Amino acid sequence: MYQILKPILFLFAPEKAHKITTGLLHAALSLPFGKKIIRGMFNFEDSRLEREVFGLKFKNPMGLAAGFDKNAELIDDFSNIGFGFIEIGTITPKGQPGNPKPRLFRLPEDQALINRMGFNNDGVDEAVKRLKARKSDIIIGGNIGKNKVTPNEEALTDYLICFEKLFEYVDYFVVNVSSPNTPGLRELQEKEPLMKLLKALQDENKKKDKPKPILLKIAPDLTESQLDDIISITEDLSLDGLIVSNTTIERSGLRTKKNKIEEIGAGGLSGKPVFMKSNEVLKYIKSQLPNVAIIAVGGVHSAHDAKAKIEAGASLVQVYTGLVYEGPGLIKKINRELAKLA
Repeated sequence: MYQILKPILFLFAPEKAHKITTGLLHAALSLPFGKKIIRGMFNFEDSRLEREVFGLKFKNPMGLAAGFDKNAELIDDFSNIGFGFIEIGTITPKGQPGNPKPRLFRLPEDQALINRMGFNNDGVDEAVKRLKARKSDIIIGGNIGKNKVTPNEEALTDYLICFEKLFEYVDYFVVNVSSPNTPGLRELQEKEPLMKLLKALQDENKKKDKPKPILLKIAPDLTESQLDDIISITEDLSLDGLIVSNTTIERSGLRTKKNKIEEIGAGGLSGKPVFMKSNEVLKYIKSQLPNVAIIAVGGVHSAHDAKAKIEAGASLVQVYTGLVYEGPGLIKKINRELAKLA
């Protein structure tokens, strides 16, 4: 069904198409017997898919990556199409519009996207309202960041605000310092500022009766020495896990014409071109941190891709761009194949 609709959806700007598809899903679920039909079409349940990772029990290892549901608006709807968990955000203390449009671009020849969204979201208070009202019990991750106007020297305050306000309503946290679309943000991946940021969050977490898992999301563009710093910090602070990886700023090896890439300009590249690059980072980190849980994301468009991530050491897998190109049936296909491996 989605493959029939996709050529029509691709006639619209990507952000508009996103609203149309999520709106269609919501409308279908609102119909009499809609939920039963949608769940029958897109869910695959099997006890062999269950995972226990950083103290949480997942019904399956497939998750929706951050960026798709920035404002915690889609949780109840997307819980019906087979996901084992959903990551909301990136969420900042105050709502912000993000970068000017157009800011999301399709590269169909590469089955990829380029985005420079810029952490557009309604702010943490609005996210909390929606989390309080949700009906599904699916596992939720809270991906947190800083506001664009907040200087890096004051970034910690922004992360702590989001951490405190979301704490009661999410199951795990993701610290996002790796988006290429907020000026200067990736500077926080350097060892000293990153250590300071994560230690402060861990210290606050330890004060809670039941601390929540804290994960770090990293870029695929880090040098080996930077990766070694990440590994050292993860060990020193006993982080619960890593998400490998965010989008890349590289443009090498693309099939899309060079002049079109130049016309699009800056932004993070996601989809199939990121698959090998993110896998290399995943394998390197896993070789150094064999006991640390990793959520893998980057270029998952098939069951074969998801299996490759797991074989490389991932405990869980997320999709974003693959969902745009393959449709919601992708999750069922992947879970069915993963169950055979168990």
